[in-house]
Amino acid sequence: MSICCQCPRNCGVNRENRQGFCNSPEAFSVARVGLHAWEEPVLSGAKGAGAVFFAGCNLRCAYCQNRAISRGGAGDRMTADALAAAILGLQEQGAACIDLVTPTHYARQLEPVLRAVRPRLRIPVVYNCGGYESAETLRALDGLIDVYLPDCKYFDDALARTLSSAPDYFAVFSAALAEMLRQVGSPRYAADGTLARGVIVRHLVLPGHRADSIAVLRALAARFGTSAFLLSLMNQYTPDFAADAPDPALRRRLTSFEYDSVLDVAQKLGFSGFLQARSAATAQYTPDFGK
Repeated sequence: MSICCQCPRNCGVNRENRQGFCNSPEAFSVARVGLHAWEEPVLSGAKGAGAVFFAGCNLRCAYCQNRAISRGGAGDRMTADALAAAILGLQEQGAACIDLVTPTHYARQLEPVLRAVRPRLRIPVVYNCGGYESAETLRALDGLIDVYLPDCKYFDDALARTLSSAPDYFAVFSAALAEMLRQVGSPRYAADGTLARGVIVRHLVLPGHRADSIAVLRALAARFGTSAFLLSLMNQYTPDFAADAPDPALRRRLTSFEYDSVLDVAQKLGFSGFLQARSAATAQYTPDFGK
């Protein structure tokens, strides 16, 4: 684990004394632990998801709403024992699930923590990630994750390179999604209507790039079908976090036409899942990482 190759970047650095692309140390760096009401309804339940926001990220999204923590900013060191206690504490607070947010660069370190708490958990564990995952690393989590919640950001390699510094994004995502589906299978629900097991693929429609969004949906449908996972089609893009974005289109809001045209394709292809109202496109839904 000292030589870090647990994500597709394969930085090969020793994170005990040097940080790789994710700007993260070897020890857990956690920016926020608490109930989070703004995940999909089947994950938030009545009281919210029990969210653990990890600092750092293996992507460089030009419009990242969590940039305060994703680029190696705010975050406190946490031991494995402290993290395990925090996870169990969220369950006692009534969390509908344990929501591991941006865990990619800590996947290997999470494995023993999840094995330790698993016998005491009565709620699902959610792996909430940017979709740029190593399938090999995910295999080490087999049996420890109940719900995978990956983004599928792009189909076009050039767009992925420009906006997230990940030119092989869709190919990497596709291999990761195949592994996620192998592990958890089709969606299954608990008696209270929350998601007990399965995959939700999120896609954020970006201003100026509805054609790529449509290409994402068609490629997913062609390779995986439309019933193996749920689709969460997000309308929450806000330019508040993209003042320096290399693409001028990202400095404006998404139009209703852009979102609705992508939604129409998703419905015609036969996807099931979630959509968002335009009111979701506001920075107020970004957690306060100072608390």
